[in-house]
Amino acid sequence: MTIDTVPKSDLSNALEDIRAGKIVLVYDFDDRERETDMTVASEFITSDILKRMRNDAGGLVCTTTPNRIAKELGLPFLSDVFWNNRDTYPLLGMMAPNDIPYDNTKSSFGITINHRKTYTGITDSDRALTIKEYTETIVRDAPAEDRIRDLGEHFRAPGHVHLLNTTSKLLKTRHGHTELCTALMYMAGVKPSATICEMLGDNGASNSKERAAEYSRKNGMCFVTGEEITEAWEIFLEKTGMDV
Repeated sequence: MTIDTVPKSDLSNALEDIRAGKIVLVYDFDDRERETDMTVASEFITSDILKRMRNDAGGLVCTTTPNRIAKELGLPFLSDVFWNNRDTYPLLGMMAPNDIPYDNTKSSFGITINHRKTYTGITDSDRALTIKEYTETIVRDAPAEDRIRDLGEHFRAPGHVHLLNTTSKLLKTRHGHTELCTALMYMAGVKPSATICEMLGDNGASNSKERAAEYSRKNGMCFVTGEEITEAWEIFLEKTGMDV
């Protein structure tokens, strides 16, 4: 799908940048996390981009997986792994994430992984390799059993790349950065996995919306909001008939 399926606005420029492998800034909502994430299409991740995320954003680097792909490949939500093992480890059941103040759904965290060709897994080059190869493995035209085999052969868990699973019916039941940034990837027509990192301020708190927008202007990056993305997503779904 092309840029013609979304309104002509700053979001159009953001989709162009995503297709070019550039970082885009995504602010969620005033009544949610009130955070801005750096995001880039996972297929275009590089060690230089990861270095910038570390230095200029400073949050947790995570990579998203669309819900349908996660289900067909058996990539679980981490909360489900914990809950299903609560009989063996009762504390995991006691720590269920049922009180997230900004979200009525469970945490989007999935498992953590390293590519088997990495050394420690934490360096920028190691994480770039893991993210890029993971995206190539899960988003390709091959039977699920082939992709499952390749995941088991080429990746190990736990690792240093945090996976995030979207909820089903994208942007219908949850409106977090996991879903917002994955929706951007679909609308841009790239592989539907985003690598994201929260922007933190020098005071240790999240960067304000205003400071993140100022950073985007100074660095020539597109800045889009959750409202813009959800509005464009409805139009995109109506025009494409996509079911994700």
